[in-house]
Amino acid sequence: MAAPVQRDQELELSIDSLAFGGNGVARLDGFVVFVRRGLPGDTVRARVTKVQRRHAEAIATEVLVPGPTRVEAPCVHYPACGGCRFQDLAYATQVENKERWVADSLQRLAGLTEFPLEPIVPAASQFHYRNKMEYSFTQTDEGPTLGLHKAGRWDEVLEIEQCWLTSDVGNAVRNRVREWAQEEKLPAYDQETHEGYLRHLVLREGRNTGQMLVQLVTSRGERFDRERLIEVLTEFPEVKSIHWSVNRGVAEVTNLPTELLWGEDAIEEEIGGLRFRVRPNAFLQTNTEMAEQLYAIAREYAALTGNETVYDLYCGIGTIGLSMARDAMTVWGIEISEESVACAIENQELNSIGNSAFFAGNVGEVLSDLRTRAGDPDVVVVDPPRAGLAGKALKRLGEIGAPKIVYVSCNPTTLASDAKRLADDYGYRLVRARPVDMFPHTPHVECVSLLVRDPDADVPV
Repeated sequence: MAAPVQRDQELELSIDSLAFGGNGVARLDGFVVFVRRGLPGDTVRARVTKVQRRHAEAIATEVLVPGPTRVEAPCVHYPACGGCRFQDLAYATQVENKERWVADSLQRLAGLTEFPLEPIVPAASQFHYRNKMEYSFTQTDEGPTLGLHKAGRWDEVLEIEQCWLTSDVGNAVRNRVREWAQEEKLPAYDQETHEGYLRHLVLREGRNTGQMLVQLVTSRGERFDRERLIEVLTEFPEVKSIHWSVNRGVAEVTNLPTELLWGEDAIEEEIGGLRFRVRPNAFLQTNTEMAEQLYAIAREYAALTGNETVYDLYCGIGTIGLSMARDAMTVWGIEISEESVACAIENQELNSIGNSAFFAGNVGEVLSDLRTRAGDPDVVVVDPPRAGLAGKALKRLGEIGAPKIVYVSCNPTTLASDAKRLADDYGYRLVRARPVDMFPHTPHVECVSLLVRDPDADVPV
């Protein structure tokens, strides 16, 4: 049967709810239309952008009747900027929907009907919470400028004057770098023609230490005066580390080798009474304030007594593992990024923690070697990327058969599929789960889960 709508058709729609990922859900005689920028309770005029057999996609072009949870967005760049999705949705409603998305994923994808989903932990700060920002340069008639990508566009950058996700000093440093780029008449890189020079600015902050790391990413060649850039950036006492990276390819990436131009090679952050060194490419949760709460829940779920061997997989710079080390016998971390592992090793020394060890490697490939070296784990902590546990990593994890797995997830759908496979193939049962809102005004939600293995489960070896 043909879909009841056509592409570019204008519709008047009533939004019922929010789908996972943040689009509004409307129905035309039972046919589902996912509406970008449509919020629950809204009546909107929307233009259809895509039609499939079972559903269509549209974008709201006008809010005819605002829903009861719609609020005024404080940012002047909203909604053109792609950095925030939900500034116009009441925060309490954002949190309710994130909790529901986690519950729906675990019920629908993992087939779990009875599991205790604990109440979501809302963010302590709704704005100015990010400790890392990546800006793109773009060329204007006035010269180069800095900003964030427009919503849904990889090829267009919106000039940003004040971002509500970063701190006051983060805004000030970005704006000063824009002035420097215009003074120096350095052209911005063009993503279509692949001409130009300035590509990205990355700012990382130790929110509890007041330290900032600056990374400038350019195209090939050194076309700027180092001393002048250092002079400009050190106008800010918070700046402790200045790095430069060259991107020789066409892909927009900032995870590149860096050259230290000035200052320390890393900055420090403090979380939960521990200090952590952070280099340009090292992974750290981007919300320092909520990372402390996330790690506290992970420790609670692990329920360590001091006698356990803990594996910390996808350990980053060691934040979770080191926060557990004081309550464990030993902590063993694996992380594919050598830069993050170097930071983790420094961090154990910085905090005088002697019962931990960290190794660089692909989790799926080195887990068996770790087991040979460290013995069987009592608790495994996993904090994988959005794609979840890679097939080989999940298989090895299941075969090891640790009594407890503490799974820190940034994607409810991959958490659900991994939990289902761990249950079906390896005898694990999800016994606790708690969402944590690390990223207000975005569709992203973290979740800490505890999976316990049935000791009588028949596990393949």
